[in-house]
Amino acid sequence: MISHRQLFLQHVGQTSDFPLELEIERAQGIYMYDTNKKSYIDLISGVSVSNVGHVHPKVVKAVQEQAEKYMHLMVYGEYIQSPQVEYAEKLSKLIPETLNSTYFVNSGSEAIEGALKLAKRYTGRSEIISYIDAYHGSTHGALSVMGNEEFKNSFRPLLPNVSHIRFNNEEDLLHITNKTACVLIEPIQGEAGICVPENNYLQKLRDRCTEVGALLIFDEIQTGFGRTGSLFAMQEFNVTPDIMTIAKGMGGGMPIGAFVSSNEIMSCFKTNPILGHITTFGGHPVSCAAAIASLDVLIDENLIADVKRKGELFKKNLNHAAIKEIRGIGLFMAIELKDFDQVKSVIDKAVEKGLVTDWFLFHDSAFRIAPPLIISDDEILKACKILIESIDEVLAC
Repeated sequence: MISHRQLFLQHVGQTSDFPLELEIERAQGIYMYDTNKKSYIDLISGVSVSNVGHVHPKVVKAVQEQAEKYMHLMVYGEYIQSPQVEYAEKLSKLIPETLNSTYFVNSGSEAIEGALKLAKRYTGRSEIISYIDAYHGSTHGALSVMGNEEFKNSFRPLLPNVSHIRFNNEEDLLHITNKTACVLIEPIQGEAGICVPENNYLQKLRDRCTEVGALLIFDEIQTGFGRTGSLFAMQEFNVTPDIMTIAKGMGGGMPIGAFVSSNEIMSCFKTNPILGHITTFGGHPVSCAAAIASLDVLIDENLIADVKRKGELFKKNLNHAAIKEIRGIGLFMAIELKDFDQVKSVIDKAVEKGLVTDWFLFHDSAFRIAPPLIISDDEILKACKILIESIDEVLAC
């Protein structure tokens, strides 16, 4: 009989010639289990998605209960659906009061698309500025603001009037002018290898945008929902954007995203034209129910308060001469090694030992640590032991 692996390679669209090909049968907490019952520590949370762990019982219950009530009813914005309303209200109470209007979509890329449209519509300007080595998704608009040319060149022409500046470079802020509709930034760059803002950079960026009337957009898709030790990274730096995009950890494993702004800014989608932004499945009630439960878990179980301490525990126990640097905040870290070959070998060795990690799209000499926030101290020590052993075995070859 043909195997699932063969069917996967024959009928599922591929993104590389060398997929990892782990065949996962179930997942629970920080662990994934393959068809041979082997367990794997998920040290990347499905890339910052499973912040409350895999199949958290409260999230599963919320999904089941909502699915029994109703699923899709009508395109977004036409009917009053309780999960959307309850989530939007709950979120608004946890973030700055100017971010009081949530537009639900299906994913991070869609959130970026909506935020870019909103900024252009509100300001009447067309110029967009983003950052070198930024990653914001793979749809055409999101790809246009990606800060890596190698990933973009095969898909040109892309969105016009887009330029890129250097992260943490204050001189480049002068490129932001009264022609700029928006500046899009990850408050901590993810795929660039976890680059943290320095010298109050985000506040200086905020001041420049305010000065020239450009909207500031924070891409919190990877950094959101407790990953850095605050609900959102903007709270780490006490800087409020005009628009925030969220997804990944939002749904506790269910697909959902959103862009969040003020009622004043968001209202411009209502006219000229009417239905300025629409979506069929955005804010799906089952996904919103899961998002409510996931947010409740983060807050009620006080998971975020322990994130920084857990990050420090990783740093303390990842003590190895081959590790050149550990960057990041909370449970959003990059472990710098010699080069890609060494990183790839360590990742492969760790998978053999039952631990999954990954490199970064635009910085392949480091691997990421972004486990579910529920990870225990004993599990952190176990993960560090596997990583150290993997490095030792790679260096011994």
